[in-house]
Amino acid sequence: MAAGELECPLRLIVGLGNPGKKYADTRHNIGFMVLDRLAEEGRVSFADEKRWKTQIAKDAARYLLKPQTFMNDSGVAVAKVAAFYKVDPSEVLVIYDDLDLPLGRLRLRGAGSAGGHKGMKSIISHLGTQSFPRLRIGIGRTGNEAIGHVLGKFRAEERSELEKSVKNAVLAVALIAGQGLSAAMTQFNAPPAVKKQPRSEPDGEERGAGAEQKETSNE
Repeated sequence: MAAGELECPLRLIVGLGNPGKKYADTRHNIGFMVLDRLAEEGRVSFADEKRWKTQIAKDAARYLLKPQTFMNDSGVAVAKVAAFYKVDPSEVLVIYDDLDLPLGRLRLRGAGSAGGHKGMKSIISHLGTQSFPRLRIGIGRTGNEAIGHVLGKFRAEERSELEKSVKNAVLAVALIAGQGLSAAMTQFNAPPAVKKQPRSEPDGEERGAGAEQKETSNE
């Protein structure tokens, strides 16, 4: 995706997840969670669209999509809906989980590979391109057991960061729609500011002239 294409309007927003109560509230379904929040704030409801194997809602001039295939076949619904409504891949935003980002972090990109995510691999295959924007939401890692982690539910102590992630993802979508992908990348890709710990100073008797001189030079 070229720099100028970063400002393409959003016409189709896709959240990735697995259908059914068994997978509700799991880390792999954070894309669904963001889509549910977007629908709630837009006061729209999802309807089952069996011919495309998806749930779809229309929010103003854009469509919200939750594929109801399992994750590995997410691209089937995305490609069919994009073709029916004549949506260019550059106008599709895909929202999904990322093991390699800590919980609470967001990462926006205008294009790129699947990075090992099977839902994204399917979408790239069915759209025939990897040049479409995506919003990755960190879910972190615990050990080497990736499958158990992504299919596990969020723990109680993770809830506040989860809520923050969903809220920020909704804000990111609004910023993309209003000011373009570049502006959203600038705001949301930056790591959170690290609070500096106050420097402990040695006692006055132990501080030599060099320490006093160094402190003075920093003022």
